[in-house]
Amino acid sequence: MDKTGDTHWGSFAEGAKQFLNDVVFQYVPKLIVACIVLFVGWKLIKLLNKVMKRAYDRHKVDPSLQEFLHSLIDIVLKVLLVVTAMGIMGIQMTSFIAILGAAGVAIGMGLQGTLQNFAGGVIILLLKPFKVGDYVEQGPYAGFVESIQIFNTTLRTYDARKIIVPNTELATKSLVNHFNLPQRRVAIDVGLAYGMSVEKAKEVMVRVAAENPLVLHEPKAPYATLENFEDSSLHMRLYAWTLPENYWATLYSLNEGIYNAFCEEGLEIPFNQMDVHIRDNAS
Repeated sequence: MDKTGDTHWGSFAEGAKQFLNDVVFQYVPKLIVACIVLFVGWKLIKLLNKVMKRAYDRHKVDPSLQEFLHSLIDIVLKVLLVVTAMGIMGIQMTSFIAILGAAGVAIGMGLQGTLQNFAGGVIILLLKPFKVGDYVEQGPYAGFVESIQIFNTTLRTYDARKIIVPNTELATKSLVNHFNLPQRRVAIDVGLAYGMSVEKAKEVMVRVAAENPLVLHEPKAPYATLENFEDSSLHMRLYAWTLPENYWATLYSLNEGIYNAFCEEGLEIPFNQMDVHIRDNAS
């Protein structure tokens, strides 16, 4: 019995020694080195991103391209870092690749939209339908472009909301860029009562626009027209040019200025009204 017990104890001790040798003394040091590589590599990637950012600013690289390159380089370097750490730990990359290959169809279907968004980002950078700082509108999305990354574009609305739009939406569908040209035209519609002087109304509207500091006189000076005849009013319209970033301020200030000027000049702006007649049928 003693010899049998000694035999079992010897086998256990030998197994424990083999476990320590195979796992603890061989795998744990590799794991520690891999963790150190991950930690140091992560810090170096952050440092490299800061250096690249300064280089972009020094060479005046387009902000749209800056964001795209930053996100692309960051993802690629982090993937390479993880693969390197796996290699240090002794994980056979051939086996890992074989597993990915076996699941290739499922992964491809899952990444189909992601790859389309990446292609959309490349198209945006090549064709440049918009850039960082532009105000764009596409379907339900509208806002200032804050960043163009490899998979999506970030928009900021006037009321300070952030919209993240997939690049394929902006690259393959109709899009309105309100900042694409150096000037933008403002159109003000005003109703004028029948019997009022059209020439006087046009003169007042043009004068209000000419006195507005936000209105430009290039590519064309402000002018007013009689557009058409409505049921209860004459449809007047003022055209004026301004900078794209001043569009809304110009629109609102012209509306207010024209209304006040019409009141001062005695020009009537008609409004819908209803006359109610009460009949007494009592005999």
